[in-house]
Amino acid sequence: MKSITINGSKRESVGKKATKALRNAGEVPCVLYGGDEPVHFSAQELAFSKLVYTPNAHTVVIALGNGEKIDAVLQDIQFHPVTDRILHIDFYQLFEDKPVTMNIPVKLLGNSPGVRNGGRLLFRKRKLAIRAIPSKLPDFFEVDISELKIGDLISVESLLNDDFTILHPESQVVVQVKTARAAIVEEVDEEELEGVEGEEGAETPSEGAPAAEGGEASKEEAPAQE
Repeated sequence: MKSITINGSKRESVGKKATKALRNAGEVPCVLYGGDEPVHFSAQELAFSKLVYTPNAHTVVIALGNGEKIDAVLQDIQFHPVTDRILHIDFYQLFEDKPVTMNIPVKLLGNSPGVRNGGRLLFRKRKLAIRAIPSKLPDFFEVDISELKIGDLISVESLLNDDFTILHPESQVVVQVKTARAAIVEEVDEEELEGVEGEEGAETPSEGAPAAEGGEASKEEAPAQE
């Protein structure tokens, strides 16, 4: 998996005043968990743009000066409710022999013949949560939809791999092609129409045919009883 380097510096104080001062200076307060003790540091907000504002998944190298570098993954992020500025980020330290959980994006390949025939492509899971050791983390899942016809689907079961564990049921649908709603309505209307025409044809006598016994015509011809 690709990695992004974040250049930061350790924080001397973690109080509210110090945190506010950091944000006013355009920096983001961060905490790194997973080691012997939490590491508090900060970095310029712009340094996180390629990590946060992207659909791709990355690991992180946190460079804290004096040659200290720590491998990590983004664990949690908080945004300002009005301005959407980054308020705080939590990271989790990576170790070569310890599995980590990450959300991995799904990329679709090819063109579905079902869509060309009027179906709707439903992209159910754009990211999949997996658990793996850092060296086995994939950059993304590639899902080939070039053979998906109307009614076909691809589930998690087809993406299973010995290198990692997918944290979703095997039956979870990732992508599928369904019949367009308009097409469904047309099919139902045609079937109903055929059924109505068949019933009317069965009940309507042909031209010139005599009326059925006991019908309205025979009643009119019968003499009135005194």
